[in-house]
Amino acid sequence: MAEMPLQVVILAAGQGKRMHSNLPKVLHPVAGKALAQHVIDSARSLAPEKMVVVYGHGGEVVRSTLNSADIFWAKQEPQLGTGHAVAQALPEISVTGQTLVLYGDVPLTKASTLKRLLQAGKDGLSILTVNLPNPAGYGRIVRNASGQVQRIVEEKDATPEEKLIGEVNTGIMAIPSSRLADWLGRLSNKNAQGEYYLTDVVALAVAEGVPIHTAQPDGEWEVLGVNSKVQLAELERVHQRNLADAMLIGGVRLADPNRIDARGEVSYGRDVFIDVGCVFEGKVELGDAVEVGPYCVLKNVKVGAGTRIAAFCHFEDAVIGPDGVLGPYARLRPGAELGPEVHIGNFVEVKKSKIGAQSKANHLAYIGDAEIGQRVNVGAGTITCNYDGANKHLTIIEDDVFIGSDTQLVAPVRVGRGATLGAGTTLTKDAPPDALTVSRAKQVSLTGWARPQKIKKSQNPRLKLHIS
Repeated sequence: MAEMPLQVVILAAGQGKRMHSNLPKVLHPVAGKALAQHVIDSARSLAPEKMVVVYGHGGEVVRSTLNSADIFWAKQEPQLGTGHAVAQALPEISVTGQTLVLYGDVPLTKASTLKRLLQAGKDGLSILTVNLPNPAGYGRIVRNASGQVQRIVEEKDATPEEKLIGEVNTGIMAIPSSRLADWLGRLSNKNAQGEYYLTDVVALAVAEGVPIHTAQPDGEWEVLGVNSKVQLAELERVHQRNLADAMLIGGVRLADPNRIDARGEVSYGRDVFIDVGCVFEGKVELGDAVEVGPYCVLKNVKVGAGTRIAAFCHFEDAVIGPDGVLGPYARLRPGAELGPEVHIGNFVEVKKSKIGAQSKANHLAYIGDAEIGQRVNVGAGTITCNYDGANKHLTIIEDDVFIGSDTQLVAPVRVGRGATLGAGTTLTKDAPPDALTVSRAKQVSLTGWARPQKIKKSQNPRLKLHIS
């Protein structure tokens, strides 16, 4: 049987006063991604025929941040309730299939849960509900003696008996598209809030004999919304712990699953170890047996199998070959490409450079805009002087080169295969292969030289007082 046509409406017009922020609520991040973007991505995975985002507060900022070719936009101004919000999307909604209503501040609902909800509502209307030990503040699901859903009553309109109901409405529902416009047009704002509640369509459906079904998420956390910075922080930790648990199940060894932050997509091989306090952003790939030390930041990085990364490293837009040894305190900037068995040590910075297999830069070096061959040793304090104040220039270091400590290579310059640069050399011309190149001032020793002595205050004429 063919799938029913699906349309998705995402409500993202709320102001979020309790956030105390100039940033629209739905743009606040969880795991490095806007709340509403999480919802959009989940909706997109369902392959809807149309996706409409209803916006209001934040206006063009929301649109410009979230916009993509598959999103249609509807503006809600003023904000008169959830029913009124969905009504703004009606010009974009066809009368076929189902319309799924989602919320831009409820970011963690799984696609599998939404599919279950849609399946439940194939012959009518379906509501995502959850049972809470403390349902205060939520709309209650009112059922008859047979267990059939009759209506949803909001907290402010509920009787004392109805407030005892533990099953609550999450707001997420799948509605027959053919009836949506009619039901929305019949909503009333005669309630404690003075708003048009989307939940009132349930009573209209019951009155017309439309079957009402419910589905529940796998976990309560899937339907948690955000109305304050406190809730945002709580949701962040819930999400991060879920991601950490998924890593553990996938075979990653975490020193502490409560002290890891994944703000993007992390893939990993077997026997990976991640120490505490690490942050992963963008797309990060960790090969087999990779070890990441504490408090490292990796953003859009691919790490080859067997590589060991010591503490406090910061890598961005870099590729690291297998069996490397990096850190502590190493930095790889965009464009760094390391071959197999490369060593990058403490306080070494690499930018837009390729370093060949088994080459080493173990201490206090800057390598920028360079091509370094295999088995090269870069001494402590070495600098590729790549910038002349206006343009960047390339340094080429061929295979088997030894670069002494405190060497400056003033690009553009080439060091031939097997060359040796003496310590303290400032290289301004190409160094020939298989030769020693040294550039340093002549050493001079001065006899009879006296080290300057500190002048005592009593002997300093500038400090004498003149009293008349």
